[in-house]
Amino acid sequence: MSLTPELFVLGAGPGDPELITVKGYRILQQARVILYDNLANKELLDLAPADCEKIYVGKQPYGDYTPQEQIHELIKHFAFAQGSVVRLKGGDPFIFGRGFEEVMFARENGIKTHFIPGITSMQASGFEDIPLTHRAMSESVWMVTGTKKDGRLSADLKLAIQSKATVVIYMGMKKLDEISQTYIQSGNGDMPAAIIQHASLSNQKSTRGKIKDLPAIARDQQLTYPAIIIIGAVTSLVN
Repeated sequence: MSLTPELFVLGAGPGDPELITVKGYRILQQARVILYDNLANKELLDLAPADCEKIYVGKQPYGDYTPQEQIHELIKHFAFAQGSVVRLKGGDPFIFGRGFEEVMFARENGIKTHFIPGITSMQASGFEDIPLTHRAMSESVWMVTGTKKDGRLSADLKLAIQSKATVVIYMGMKKLDEISQTYIQSGNGDMPAAIIQHASLSNQKSTRGKIKDLPAIARDQQLTYPAIIIIGAVTSLVN
């Protein structure tokens, strides 16, 4: 058993289990305890030893969830009881994943921490022929959360609209009407946009259209979360 309790904050990637990093693969093969999220592909749990304890601490979008404080206590308990614990989180833990909150908690409690990044869901846009940047079209990318702690839409979206950047909105499906209206009110309702649901998985779905029409298109095609919203000229390169 490790002399110092350890926490491994590990990114599971966007969905396809084969997109996990080699280091992440190795850590799972050695895991004693795994605390895993809703968006982490359950097939990754099969990599762990047979005696590994696997505990679900997921958060269903807009539904049931495990309080963050409870997750912290589980990290502390298992790190000291088993010597190490793997926190398996969908996408990349440091991109709207609250991963660093768990790192800080662990360090405050004398637990050594390790970070293993994962492919974040916006990078799976390439499976729909949507590059996040493209020469002479998009020179930067804005990542914006659609779900702030207080429930409001991020004010950064209005700043992003003023640029020529590709805008990627995480956790924004519940705010899609408001996002669309924000673009319309700024005179950018005709901006090309796309939605990708279950990016990188076999049941991946997507749609494209003008941002002003996207809420109606999403309802018609029954697109919902988990999904990313991509806004910008790069979404219209291939139809």
